[in-house]
Amino acid sequence: MARNKFDADEEIEQKFNPHIIKRLFQWIKPYRKSMILSCIIMLLASGISLTSPWLTKKAIDEAIPTKNYTMLFILSGIMLLSTFVVRVLLAQKLKIMTRVAQKIIVEIRRDVFTKLQALPFSYFDSRPHGKILIRVVNYVNSLSDLLSNGIIQLISDLFTLVIIICFMISIDVKLTLVSMAVIPVLLVVLIGMKKKQHEAWKQESYKRSNLTAYLSESLNGMKVTQSFAREKVNQGIFDELCDKCKKVWIRAVNINNVIWPVVDNLSTFGVALVYLAGIKWLGASVTIGTLVAFAGYIWRFWAPIQNLGNFYNSMVTTGAYVERIFELLDEPEDITDRPGAKELPPIRGHVTFDNVNFSYEPGNPILKKVNFTITPGMSVAIVGPTGAGKTTIVNLLSRFYNADDGKILIDGIDIQELQIKSIRAQVGVMLQDSFLFSGTIMENIRYGRLDATDEECIAAAKSVQADEFIRAFPDGYNTVLSANGGGLSQGQRQLISFARVLLSDPRILILDEATSSVDTHTEKQLQAGLNELLKGRTSFIIAHRLSTIRNSDVIFFVDHGEIVERGNHQELLELNGNYASMVQKQVNVCD
Repeated sequence: MARNKFDADEEIEQKFNPHIIKRLFQWIKPYRKSMILSCIIMLLASGISLTSPWLTKKAIDEAIPTKNYTMLFILSGIMLLSTFVVRVLLAQKLKIMTRVAQKIIVEIRRDVFTKLQALPFSYFDSRPHGKILIRVVNYVNSLSDLLSNGIIQLISDLFTLVIIICFMISIDVKLTLVSMAVIPVLLVVLIGMKKKQHEAWKQESYKRSNLTAYLSESLNGMKVTQSFAREKVNQGIFDELCDKCKKVWIRAVNINNVIWPVVDNLSTFGVALVYLAGIKWLGASVTIGTLVAFAGYIWRFWAPIQNLGNFYNSMVTTGAYVERIFELLDEPEDITDRPGAKELPPIRGHVTFDNVNFSYEPGNPILKKVNFTITPGMSVAIVGPTGAGKTTIVNLLSRFYNADDGKILIDGIDIQELQIKSIRAQVGVMLQDSFLFSGTIMENIRYGRLDATDEECIAAAKSVQADEFIRAFPDGYNTVLSANGGGLSQGQRQLISFARVLLSDPRILILDEATSSVDTHTEKQLQAGLNELLKGRTSFIIAHRLSTIRNSDVIFFVDHGEIVERGNHQELLELNGNYASMVQKQVNVCD
């Protein structure tokens, strides 16, 4: 099978960057008191749990030989009490850190989503949506365990190691040195295996991300897949990605299954060395209780070492994912309010383009010296060949992009000096590709004006001739739509989107091929409603249908980024230029 684009592994530099922790603390800082409390609780639990081997030594060396049942009972009671206290402390620590971690995750998700809504169109146009989804969901989720357990566990493990060594030295220095003999071997094994383990889980993460991205794209394009009968091909790609994900997961698990027996065997060998040395020195400075206590401390000694290795491995992988989150958060917001930007007051709809130039890429101009003035209430049609710059003109007016040169003024105010939100609140946009959200039809119509009443929503639907087909549904306006209006025709989606725009009552209305998906009969009905609604509003209409543009007050013919012809329908016909040629071609097609 041919290699597909989802086989590519996302390049993630696998090294720990301390700067990541510093940036993470911007989210952790508000919860530092809870984290300090959790750390104190964890240290107390670790300290109390480490008394168990020492209590055992006292029982074996002092209480049992002398048959001091009172002492034995007291020691047993202390051990039971300490175990209970440790369990309570750990449960409280888990409760605190789980709550803190989830609050931090919510904050990160909110910041990421807020950032996504502020990014320009170009960001989404240049990236698969599945890859963006992975960063928002998978990469953010990877932080949960690190924040809830990792950092506190790191402090606890370091503290535990120090306390264990102190306990061991206080009991017997020589046995402490013997027990440390296998540490160099253990560290070599851990370092060697951890590298392979890390690489295996890194590959598993890559393949899982690729699978998620492909699944997201496939679901969004399911209609296209079925219309081209590509189900078998896509199934093959999906099976290939699933198979690769399975193989790397099994490999990672197998490596894990090798590590722990090696560690356990070395740990057991260390205990055996202590026993051998203890037997040799038994009766001199070593007692049976000392050997038992040392065995307990040695078993406890290896666990923190293993945890520290796991923490570093987690930090390397998770840190790389966090870098990707920070990359998203650091994406430049090209379209932002200038310092001191003011709110656009209620407008009349006077629009001026003054020597406007624009290019999506440097050196490739899309608009060149565009000049025009539109008075309030005028209807402007923008026509021309594909790629001429028609949609770009209205995108600049809505400040989806910023002009390279020149000025765009609304009621005499440069839009660069205005708050973007206040501009878009009074500029309604109806795109060719209408999008409906999951929810009821009423909720979709009310989307841009949440305070609108049901009666106002219904009135807007009636104005665009949508009321009749909406009421034909069993639940009428309460009909629940799936993602992007599944179950509705393209024309029906367009009409609902029209009602949504018109309900917001914009003073400037932009229709970008808005009637391209409705039939001729529906278009005539729609036009009848629009004629009333467009009164008193400045409107920009991008269309190819003659019936949609011929009644406009002025028509701009745009070619290669310039307005080469302007005038009303009759004037441009008499000019016998590009517009007249376009009209003649439509007439010939109709004939």
